[in-house]
Parts: sequence; C-alpha cells; structure tokens
Amino acid sequence: MKYRAIVKQRDGWWIGWLLDLPGVNGQEKTRDELLKSLRIGAEDMLTTQVRFEPDAVMTIVEAPNPDWLLSASPA
Repeated sequence: MKYRAIVKQRDGWWIGWLLDLPGVNGQEKTRDELLKSLRIGAEDMLTTQVRFEPDAVMTIVEAPNPDWLLSASPA
C-alpha cells in the first residue's frame, strides 16, 4: 500500500511524516534513510495489534479550522 509523505531538508537533516498515518514521522541524515525509517514506522503501526476493551468507545473530537486553512485559496 502507498502512503503520502511530506519530506524536507532542514539544518542538515531530512525530516518527514506520513499524512495518512498520523504519528509516523522521522528524522535522518539522508533522504533514503528517512524514507526507510518512514516505511518501518508504517509497518510497525500497521502490524501492532490493539487489544479490544469492552468499555472503550470510539468518538469524534472537533477542533476549529486554523486561520491559514480558512484563507487558503482553492487550487
């Protein structure tokens, strides 16, 4: 499966994160190392079993849109 990643170079490091899997992010010295790290992070997240707890409830949390999103022009 493919996941969208944001990657950029900052102060000699490559940093990045997966948009489709929040919490998967990385920082490495090379772009290739970063992509490998993101791939491993995605694999780890997707193979981690979450134990079912009968008293757990899924819910939705709403937050206001940030100002930059409201002022962004459509593409």
